[in-house]
Amino acid sequence: MSATTDTAPVTAPVHPLGQSVRDSLVIARRNLIRMTRIPEMVLFGVIQPVMFVVLFTYVFGGSMKIGNTTDADVYKDFLMAGIFAQTVTFATAGSAAGIADDMQKGLVDRFRSLPMARGAVLTGRTVADLVQTAITLLVLAIVALIVGWRTGSAAPTDAGRILAGFALLLLLGYAFTWIGALIGLSVRTPEAATSGGIIWLFPVTFVSNAFVDSSQMTPWLRHIAEWNPFSATVQACRELFGNPGVVQSDAWPMQHPVWASLIWSVLIIAVFRTLAVRKYRSAAS
Repeated sequence: MSATTDTAPVTAPVHPLGQSVRDSLVIARRNLIRMTRIPEMVLFGVIQPVMFVVLFTYVFGGSMKIGNTTDADVYKDFLMAGIFAQTVTFATAGSAAGIADDMQKGLVDRFRSLPMARGAVLTGRTVADLVQTAITLLVLAIVALIVGWRTGSAAPTDAGRILAGFALLLLLGYAFTWIGALIGLSVRTPEAATSGGIIWLFPVTFVSNAFVDSSQMTPWLRHIAEWNPFSATVQACRELFGNPGVVQSDAWPMQHPVWASLIWSVLIIAVFRTLAVRKYRSAAS
C-alpha cells in the first residue's frame, strides 16, 4: 500500500503594486458595466456641455471682445478650449455623487471584506469616470466642429499638438475627479455630494480665461485668473490647438501654459489622492 498526501498549490506572492493595479481595473470594469446599464448617465453628461457650446456660441458670439475684435467666429474658436476644460472638470460632481452613493448603500463595506487594495476602490472609480469623460469630450469635439470650431485658426498646428491638448484636458479632468472623490467621502448623501461637487467649480471656471479675455479684467482679479490651474490648461489648449486668445502676460503659468497645466494637474492628483485614500481608510474602518 502507498499513502498519498494532498498538498495545497503554491501560489507566487503578488506584488502590492500589481495587486493594486489589478484590483483598480476590476473596480473600473464594474463601474463601466454599470454605466452601460444606465445609459442616461452618459446621455445627460453629454447634453449639458453641448448646450453650453450652442448657448455661448450663438448668444455671446459677436458681443465678446477678444483682442481687438468682436467677430463671432473669433470668439467661437476662442471659446472651445474653455468649454472643453469646463466639461472635464464638471465630471467632479458625478464622481462625488457616485462614491457617496456607494458609501450610503454599503457597497464599500462589502469591498472591505475582500482581500483587495484599499485605494483600488477610489482609483477604479476615477479611471471609469475618466473613460466617461473621454467619451463626452469626443462627442463635444464633434459638435464643436459642426458649429464651426476649427484648429489652426490663429496659428499653425498639427495632429500631435491637437492630441496633446486633449491629453492635457483629460489629465485635468482626472485630477479633479480626485477632488470629487474626497468630497464624496466627506458627505452623507449623494445629493449633498452633487451640490458640494459642483458649487465650487463655478468660481474656478468663471474666474479664469475660459470665456472672457482675462487681460480685460481688473488687475487683482486678473492675477487670480492667471494663476488658476483651470486657466493654465485652457491657455495651453488654445496654444496647442492654434486658436485665438493666447494672452500675453507676465504670469509664469500664462507664459508656460503646457508646463503649468502638467504641474498643476500632477500636484492636484498627488495631494487629493493622498487625502481621499486616507479619508477612505478612516471611513471604512
